[in-house]
Amino acid sequence: MRLTLAAVGAVVAALLQLTIVRYLQVGGAEPDLLLVFAVATVVAGDLEGGMVWAFLGGLMLDVLVPRPLGLTAFTLLVAVGLASVFARVLDRTRLFAAPLATFPTSIVTSGLFVLTYGILRGTVPVADPVGAVLPVALYSTVVAAAVGPLVVRLRQRAMLRERIAW
Repeated sequence: MRLTLAAVGAVVAALLQLTIVRYLQVGGAEPDLLLVFAVATVVAGDLEGGMVWAFLGGLMLDVLVPRPLGLTAFTLLVAVGLASVFARVLDRTRLFAAPLATFPTSIVTSGLFVLTYGILRGTVPVADPVGAVLPVALYSTVVAAAVGPLVVRLRQRAMLRERIAW
């Protein structure tokens, strides 16, 4: 059931990324919702759920936006792998681990996307890659600071309920 919810959430987040998030721009940067939710899910202790967020949401974005199919899913899966390393290191501070893990994973994901897109298409989609990556990473970190503790608490509550049930 939780993987089904992650799949539905990934599709909804991808649709929100393409529709509503464009109106939430600050200084030309918009948060990467799929990255934020995938990292928060992994930090909360659900690696498979984070992989579902990354893969299905990334494929959904690649289908709806003209870019190489699988590129976003690939970069988000790399981010989930990095977030799992951060989750192990920051295990005792799970409530604050989501924003701490989101910033470096966002930089790596955006940089990897620009690099891979440039290799596949021959041109980089932005004029200043460093100037485009940092504001998105900061904005995504702020969103993760709001969303991350909520996801961690919901996961802890679900685990407690499952433990009592059996």
